[in-house]
Amino acid sequence: QVQLVESGGGLVQPGGSLRLSCAASGRIFSIDAAGWYRQAPGKQREWIALITSTGNTNYADSVKGRFTIPTDNAKNTVYLQMNSLKPEDTAVYLCNADIRITLWRTDNSWGQGTQVTVSS
Repeated sequence: QVQLVESGGGLVQPGGSLRLSCAASGRIFSIDAAGWYRQAPGKQREWIALITSTGNTNYADSVKGRFTIPTDNAKNTVYLQMNSLKPEDTAVYLCNADIRITLWRTDNSWGQGTQVTVSS
C-alpha cells in the first residue's frame, strides 16, 4: 500500500515563502503524475499544480508565476515551492499522485494535508 505524507506547512507573512513536501512510501515502481490541491474553509477543493513523469508541469492561474512543483525522484518526493504568498493562499494543501506499483497497475493516493496560513 502506498502512503503520501505531506509536511512543511505553517504560518508565514504575506510575501514570504514556504516549501511543502509530499513523500511517497510503500510499493512504488514509479510516480506517473503528481499534483497539489488546496481547500480553504467553506470553499471547494482547488487544483493548483501538476507534474507528469516526463517533467511537464501545469499551474492554475491563481498560482502561476509564484508556485513551482519540483521533484526528487530518488526520494519519491514531490515539492510545492510557494513564493510571494498572499493571504488568499491560506488553505489546507493536499498532494495527490498516480503511483505505478507494477508495470500494469497504477493506484491513486491522497496525502492527509498540511495547513498553510498566510497572515501578518
